[in-house]
Amino acid sequence: MAAAERGRYTLYRLVKRDLGTIEAVASIRRRWNLDTRQVQYGGLKDRHAVTTQYLTIADGPQTSITDPRYSLEPLGRLPHPYSSQSFRGNRFELVLRDLTSGPLAAIEGELATVAQDGLPNYFDDQRFGSVGGSGQFIAQAWLQGEHEQALRLALAEDNAFDRSSARSTKKTVRDLWGSWAEMKARLERSSTRSIITYLVDHPTDYAGAFARLPRDIRGLYFSAFQSHLWNSMLARFIKDAVPAAERTELTLKMGTLPFPRRVSHEARARLEGQMLPFPSSRSPEPEGLLGQAALRTLEPIKLSWHDLRVRKLKDVFFSKGERACLFFPEALQYKSEADALHPRRKALRLSFELGKGSYATILVKRISRAAGDGPGLS
Repeated sequence: MAAAERGRYTLYRLVKRDLGTIEAVASIRRRWNLDTRQVQYGGLKDRHAVTTQYLTIADGPQTSITDPRYSLEPLGRLPHPYSSQSFRGNRFELVLRDLTSGPLAAIEGELATVAQDGLPNYFDDQRFGSVGGSGQFIAQAWLQGEHEQALRLALAEDNAFDRSSARSTKKTVRDLWGSWAEMKARLERSSTRSIITYLVDHPTDYAGAFARLPRDIRGLYFSAFQSHLWNSMLARFIKDAVPAAERTELTLKMGTLPFPRRVSHEARARLEGQMLPFPSSRSPEPEGLLGQAALRTLEPIKLSWHDLRVRKLKDVFFSKGERACLFFPEALQYKSEADALHPRRKALRLSFELGKGSYATILVKRISRAAGDGPGLS
C-alpha cells in the first residue's frame, strides 16, 4: 500500500480474531464516541479467522487500540475515505490438517483441476449469517410488503451466532409480541428496547420500527438476500451451460450448488469471462441464458426484476453492477508437510490471492470434498 497522504481521514490497520468487522467497528465507535458516518471500510472480513483490513476515521486520533479480540493501529492520513475501490483483492494463508496420504493426494489433484477450471464466484455461508433457523430472509419479507414479518425475524428469531443475552431478549420478544408496553417493562436497556419503546407509541408502524434498526445491520439483511438471489441465478446458469457429467455439487448453508469440474473447452468458454449482474432494478435485466436463470429464480418468490428495489428506506439500497461468474486463484502455492498437531498425519499449507469479493472458503470447500468429511483448517 502506498504511503498515506496528508488529509483529514486517518488510516488504520485493523487486525482481528474471531470477530466480525461490524462488531469490531461498533466497539471502536463506542470507545471513541464516533458518529456512524465517520468510519469507512472496504468490506466485511470473516469472523472465523485472523484477518487484516484497513479503515479510515474522519478526523480520527493518531492513537492505537489493543483489545483482547482486535488491534487498531494508525498508519497516517488520507485525503479521502477508504472504500472498496481502495484495494484490488485479498491474500490468504491457511493450513489443511489431519490428512492421510490418500485424501492429501486427492486434494492436490483437485487443486490442479481448480486452477484450470476456476470456481463459481458464489457468496459463501458467512454472507448469510443474518439468516436464522427458519431460513427466511428478512429482506424478502420486506420486498413482499410484509413489514411486520421482517421486523419479527430481525428482533425475535434465534440465530446460531446469538450470545445467551440475545437469546433471552429474543425469547421475551417472541413471547410478548404485540404487547409492547409489557415487553418494554421486561426488557433491559438495549437497541431492541428502544425499538419496542417506539412501538408502544406507534403500535402498528412496523416499517417505522424496522427503520430504527442500525443502518449497517439493515444493509446486511438486504445484501444477504441479493447475494442469495445472485447465487441462485448463477447455479441455474451453470446447470444450463455445463453438462451434468462435467459438474459436481456442494451443499452450503442456503442450498446445494453446482460446481464445474473437469469441463470441456466448450463448457469453459460459456462460463469464462461471463459477467452476471447483481439482481437489482438499478442494473440492466440480463438476457439469453442469464435472463432465463434470473426469471426462474424470481418467479417462485413472486418478484420481478423491477421489484428488486428497497422501498420505504432511504439509506439502504441493492448494489448495482455485475460480478464475474468464475474466479481463479492467483499466485497459488501449496506444499505438504508433517502435521505438528496430529502425529503421523500430513498437513497441506496453501497460499493464494483472490480478487475482492471472492471467497477463499469456496476454494477450501471445493478441494476438501475430495477428502470425504474434510480436513481440519487453521
